[in-house]
Amino acid sequence: MNARKSIIIAALAALALSGCAQTESQQRAGTGALVGAAGGALVGQAIGRDTKSTVIGAASGALLGAVVGSATAPKQRDQQMCRYRDYNTGRVFVAACDDRYYNGGY
Repeated sequence: MNARKSIIIAALAALALSGCAQTESQQRAGTGALVGAAGGALVGQAIGRDTKSTVIGAASGALLGAVVGSATAPKQRDQQMCRYRDYNTGRVFVAACDDRYYNGGY
């Protein structure tokens, strides 16, 4: 198996895994795995100049890329509830906080 086939197989495997992603964190992990596998395969080929080094580089790059992609995904904030007062009736009600709450723009 030559190096090109190894790179293509690693890239397709990472792409297939990233297609199963549901959340943004999982999508970033899948994209990171794909980019990491491609970069790792290139580095492995440059260092070892054989198929074994290419496959090891692709696997290592995919793992590292998935970890970095997952770690850099923005965290989802928990849905917080806020109290609002209707200015016409004076009634107080509870609803999900809008962007004014998070941005401090009341």
